[in-house]
Amino acid sequence: MTSATPALRVEGLSRHFGSLKAVDEVSFEVAPGSRHAVIGPNGAGKSTLFALVAGALPATSGSVWLHGDDVTLLTEHGRARRGLVRTFQHSSLFLTATARENVLLALQRRHGVQARPWGAVRRRRALLEEADAVLERLFLHHRAGQAAGALSHGERRQLEVAVALATSPSVLLLDEPAAGMSPADTQAFREIVLGLPSKVTVLLVEHDLDLVFGVADRVTVMQLGRHLLTGDPDEVRASDAVQKAYLGAEDTSELFVDEEGA
Repeated sequence: MTSATPALRVEGLSRHFGSLKAVDEVSFEVAPGSRHAVIGPNGAGKSTLFALVAGALPATSGSVWLHGDDVTLLTEHGRARRGLVRTFQHSSLFLTATARENVLLALQRRHGVQARPWGAVRRRRALLEEADAVLERLFLHHRAGQAAGALSHGERRQLEVAVALATSPSVLLLDEPAAGMSPADTQAFREIVLGLPSKVTVLLVEHDLDLVFGVADRVTVMQLGRHLLTGDPDEVRASDAVQKAYLGAEDTSELFVDEEGA
């Protein structure tokens, strides 16, 4: 870990539901500009951890720090205003609005522009140009005028990231972005994540290990609500603890596929 202030720091974070410790004393850091993944089997506590980091769920104990500031007591909206922005496992798009309109709404919230009236013609043009630039970055410029509901599942996930980027996040939380995607869509999404601006730190929770090891430079492994290991992809692949305690497998080589060597 470098001496730079972490973009995101989770310290002793816990969430208990009665006697169930869904997340139990989890700590890790996410370096600025990194692509950091959280993995673990079903029931590991990944989704609860993500909700705690985003502010959607209050912690039983522990803290969340954003660029050195304690944001534990901030709501999800308050954290988003500070630059901690989350996409959702299930679509949060306006399906009857076009792809461009979904991005425009996010830009309006970011810039404090009211939906009606639009304001000066120059301002409207600037917003449209910015929306189209975001869509082009996510390879959706050719679908700008299509209703979000008419997009494929993979394209909707791309649009969700476009909407999040329009809010100018410093830390982007991707909640199982490849869920329900075809292999082709997942491969396309991998290229999108790799192409995100370097100033945006990414933390993703994901079950698709090919995607995780294709984009992440650091990986945190959870098991039964606890932190098991944080390391680079090679460390995670080689870890006996991951092999035995998390995957329950005799050999991780078939689970962690190196696509370049496949």
